[in-house]
Amino acid sequence: MGADGSTVRPSRRADAQRNIDRILDAATTLFAKSATVSMSEVAREAGVGRVTLYGHFASREELLTAVVDRSLSDATAAMDEVVDDGRPADEILRSLVGASWSTLDRYRRIRVHALAMHSNEWLRDRHDPVLERVEALFVRGREEGTFRTDVPVTWMVTTLYTLIHAADDEADNGRLDRADAPALVMQTVLGAFAP
Repeated sequence: MGADGSTVRPSRRADAQRNIDRILDAATTLFAKSATVSMSEVAREAGVGRVTLYGHFASREELLTAVVDRSLSDATAAMDEVVDDGRPADEILRSLVGASWSTLDRYRRIRVHALAMHSNEWLRDRHDPVLERVEALFVRGREEGTFRTDVPVTWMVTTLYTLIHAADDEADNGRLDRADAPALVMQTVLGAFAP
């Protein structure tokens, strides 16, 4: 209620943002469950009309792009929570992989949908802000003597990126327990890149 006792309606902007959040939540849930997701299904799951859905996302591709961007924003936020408290780079990397895995698990199968519409290069480019942080950590680890120096840093980053997504695929296909994946990824990375 307003100061004068009248009912205060949320601003249109707040309503719009709530709708966008509900749509993205619904799309994330549906894309995680099914290989084919229609805009009608997303609208129904989000509890909004098709006009509202299309008012925010003109196409399925635009919606999926927004879900990918949101997942990467969440991954960045999870990485921000990993405190660099002076531990060796490999220990911090282990924490980052764990945080990233948790986010990846929440957005399961989104990558599969994105690759059905876009190239692997498009998806990799969208990961650049996250991967730049990983690259900086590998560089620091090389300076500390934690990681080998005879392999290009870009290859180290590519290897980690590929392993995480391969682990996600293996877990989705039931060949790997999701809970074991972060440790297995780190074991592989450290086996390959320890001096």
